[in-house]
Amino acid sequence: MTAPLSLADSLVWLDPWLAPWFTAWGVPASRLEALAFVLSLVMVGLNLRVHVGAWPLAIVSSALYGLLFARSRLYGEASLQLVFIALSAWGWWRWWRDPAQADADAGVRSLTATQRRLAAAAGLALWPVIGLVLQHATDSDVAFADAFPTALSLLGQWLLARKLVENWPCWLVVNVASMALFAHKGLWLTVILYGLFAMLSVFGWRAWHQRVREARA
Repeated sequence: MTAPLSLADSLVWLDPWLAPWFTAWGVPASRLEALAFVLSLVMVGLNLRVHVGAWPLAIVSSALYGLLFARSRLYGEASLQLVFIALSAWGWWRWWRDPAQADADAGVRSLTATQRRLAAAAGLALWPVIGLVLQHATDSDVAFADAFPTALSLLGQWLLARKLVENWPCWLVVNVASMALFAHKGLWLTVILYGLFAMLSVFGWRAWHQRVREARA
């Protein structure tokens, strides 16, 4: 009896889009990865400005990365993109429903020390749960390494949608961990992207923290 195709194998039709398109500084990039890369950079730039246009770009870039990660057997990251799409649609709706949400200075706030500890504990508690699911339900070869940034990304997206400053340090940890994961899979353009994300996370952290301080002054 022929074994059923895994999700990655069922996406073999993507291979023409995943073939090397160009090489920059020794780093090969496919059309799919390059397009997702550009859209993601623009999306983060808009997030730094607290601009509502970040949400539709987040939906499209997440869909592209979902396909890329699934073909690479990074099922945690691929599944995460579906969550990102849903949360981005919610965040987009939430900001449009309340025009004040689209105001760069409206609603940006910070958690208390106790709330930070609880948020961190929730994210870390998700890690082994997601890891066990990936280990037993998929053919992933990096189940727990994939699960760590997946779990913290869920937390980071929730914090971002609620305009909480702590989304930025959360994304910083996610981005650094993801760089190692994507390097293992040879997704070098995405490694560069997440390195840029890590730097932007620091800038975003400082900018949003400054907004909170000015609001309290």
